[in-house]
Amino acid sequence: MLEQMLRVISDDHWREMLFGGMLLTIQISLGAVILGLVIGSVMAAFNMTDIGFTIKGRKIRPLKAIAFVYLGVIRGTPAVTQLIIISNTIFAAVRGISVWVGIVALGINSGAYVAEIIRAGIMSVDKGQMEAGLSLGLNKRQTMSFIVMPQAVKNILPTFINEFIVLIKETAIVGFIGIQDLNRVGWLIIARTFDVTPMFITAIMYLVLISVLTMFLSFVEKMLRKSDRRSE
Repeated sequence: MLEQMLRVISDDHWREMLFGGMLLTIQISLGAVILGLVIGSVMAAFNMTDIGFTIKGRKIRPLKAIAFVYLGVIRGTPAVTQLIIISNTIFAAVRGISVWVGIVALGINSGAYVAEIIRAGIMSVDKGQMEAGLSLGLNKRQTMSFIVMPQAVKNILPTFINEFIVLIKETAIVGFIGIQDLNRVGWLIIARTFDVTPMFITAIMYLVLISVLTMFLSFVEKMLRKSDRRSE
């Protein structure tokens, strides 16, 4: 097995394809997590807002309704199904930008989970913090920005990094629309060599990426714990 893996890695063409696939995986993951953070932040705000209007004594909150529908649809359908639908609808008339299809599809999918991460992080902050800020003369927006959110970030950040880790593994589905990410490159090499060894190589490359992020997550958690101890 090791000899076969070394043979694949020593081939300049296969090695170039594998590292190219890994870079593409990283690119899609970064783009999707940034888009997911933007969408998730907006949807979390929509989900927690009280903005609305009253009709016949009933309070209608359109922004909250939008968030409810978005979260329900995205979390209730498979990511690969969303990818194929977006590829054949929004990007149906566009050619040559399949990477952006992956970024948009995975970003929309990730946004639903990030929205819940942000909402849960904010809700985990004691309600007395909001009351304390208001009692100091700050308005609701200032209290949220300067008192609640700095505390919520400590709860949000580790879970958000974990979402990024999950997203890297989910990029494997973009091969369904022809994007030559790391997973698809492995399959292409298998199809040409009739040898399953390249999949072991791609698994190791994924493992390295995930391990680096996991170590970063552990570092962040340690820093946050130190910060908490200093504030006590």
